[in-house]
Amino acid sequence: MWMMRNANESSLTGFVLLGFSNHPRLQKALFVVILILYLLTILGNTTIILVSHLEPKLHMPMYFSLSHLSFLDLCFTSSVIPQLLVNLWEPMKTITYGGCAVQLYVSHALGSTECVLPTVMSYDRYVAVCRPLHYTVLMHPHLCMILASMAWLSGVATTLVQSTLPLQLPFCGHHQVDHFICEVPVLIKLSCIDTTFNEAELFVASILFLVVPVSFILVSYGYIAQAVWQIKSTSGRQKAFGTCFSHLMVVIIFYGTIIFMYLQPAKSRSKDQGKFVSLFYTVVTPMLNPLLYTLRNKEFKGVLKKVLGNFLGVNFT
Repeated sequence: MWMMRNANESSLTGFVLLGFSNHPRLQKALFVVILILYLLTILGNTTIILVSHLEPKLHMPMYFSLSHLSFLDLCFTSSVIPQLLVNLWEPMKTITYGGCAVQLYVSHALGSTECVLPTVMSYDRYVAVCRPLHYTVLMHPHLCMILASMAWLSGVATTLVQSTLPLQLPFCGHHQVDHFICEVPVLIKLSCIDTTFNEAELFVASILFLVVPVSFILVSYGYIAQAVWQIKSTSGRQKAFGTCFSHLMVVIIFYGTIIFMYLQPAKSRSKDQGKFVSLFYTVVTPMLNPLLYTLRNKEFKGVLKKVLGNFLGVNFT
């Protein structure tokens, strides 16, 4: 009865997302910076989706996965950043219990899916570099659809468990969330009862969705680096290593910040540390993905110039 009463109180009063309210001068600057990054995220990821869809030349497994990643980034940031911008601008920082639950389910499902999808992309790159003669056989469209579907289903499945459990915790009348987003670790931290089971479940899920994918990606790029090292052309080798390096930067920033957030006890984090770390994988990484995955890709840049030229009626040389 006590737990039910506290859950009912939460549903009636909602939560207060404190965000960066302890730094009032920083809030306005963050508003401008995050708004600019959000607009760049929308522009960059929308461009990748449209160009990959409109140009038949890019109807390949790599760009199929990249389009899915861009779509995930668009949805993920849109589930977090609008609420963050409102909180940074407005003095009232409340969010309803239902709004918090929706944000938790949606952002967690999309984030979990995005943790799995880069492993598909790394496998595609491994096959392309290490087994080029078998690429069309191994990476056929049907397999790509299966792998993408598995990423989505795994993300949704884990969310149904991970997001439901913390919402069942009693919050003892304390509804101030010292964060800018309704996230599993901060809701666990909000509870006033023993949360050992919740933290253990979160740790196991984090191993499966963070450590295992990172290990798979690093092993794949290890084989890729070994294959690239055997390239006789110095310029070709440098180009390949440059591309791998840019992809690994995305992996390090995205997975590194999430691992830092999720693989430590929920009640041991400092107040501001988790907030700034979360900004990286909710704001910075989705903006960097289109840049780092396409910046060194001459094929994509050539197609982009062609599409823009046809749209604007300009001949880019």
